[in-house]
Parts: sequence; C-alpha cells; structure tokens
Amino acid sequence: MPASDDDERLHDIEARLQREDPRFARALGAGRPRSPREYRRRLRVWLLFVLALVVLGGGIALAHGLLIAAGLVLAGLAGEMFSPGRDPRRDGRHRPRF
Repeated sequence: MPASDDDERLHDIEARLQREDPRFARALGAGRPRSPREYRRRLRVWLLFVLALVVLGGGIALAHGLLIAAGLVLAGLAGEMFSPGRDPRRDGRHRPRF
C-alpha cells in the first residue's frame, strides 16, 4: 500500500473525528487529549441514578406505588445510560460490548 493511501486514510479519519467530536479533536491536536464525548456524560448519569434512588426510597417509605414505579423507571434509564457503547445522538445502533 503506497504512502499516499495511508495519508488519505489518515485525513479521512481526521475529518470524521473533527465532524463527530470537534472538542476532542482540538484537544488532541493541542496535545491535551480529553476523554471522548461518550465518556463525558458520567456526572449526569450518576445524578439521575441518585435521583432514581431517592424517588424509589421515597415511594417505599410512603407506600406510594406511583413513586416506586417512577423510581424504577428512572433507575432503568440510568442503567441503560451507563453502557459505554451507547450514544443517544446516533441512529439507535449499539456497539457490542465484548
């Protein structure tokens, strides 16, 4: 494979990275790489998980079925968002987690 093919592939990869996650591409170019976009949502997911536990605990303490159901649904959403291959901005396809 000639060097020009390799250069062309690298330019394609660089352009796609710039399109998909410009902040990551800028940081990588500056020599200060940051985590990719799919790993930067962890704080929101943890907050959602804590909220789910609070709602679930409140529903159990008050013996209120709707709060229990809401807490379980929120916990399920948070659990799904912990999946590293999941990106809600994509078209719904998931990468296998092997």
